[in-house]
Amino acid sequence: MSTDLKWFKSSYSGDQGGECVEIAIAETPLTTPTTIHIRDSKALTALTTPAAPTLKVTPAAWSAFLPVVQALDLPE
Repeated sequence: MSTDLKWFKSSYSGDQGGECVEIAIAETPLTTPTTIHIRDSKALTALTTPAAPTLKVTPAAWSAFLPVVQALDLPE
């Protein structure tokens, strides 16, 4: 299933590669989010692509996580 997902990364990650987290949102045919897939872009190699390990969370868990991260004073 995760091979059919459209992965994207934060606009803060830039286009230089490096360390970033990518997410993909699995949706029903009516575009209702059902699962949030999270992966480390560093884990993508010729051996794992496109089947790199992923963490899967519910939309409710993702929604609860985002404000906590946004409230942190992280370096850019």
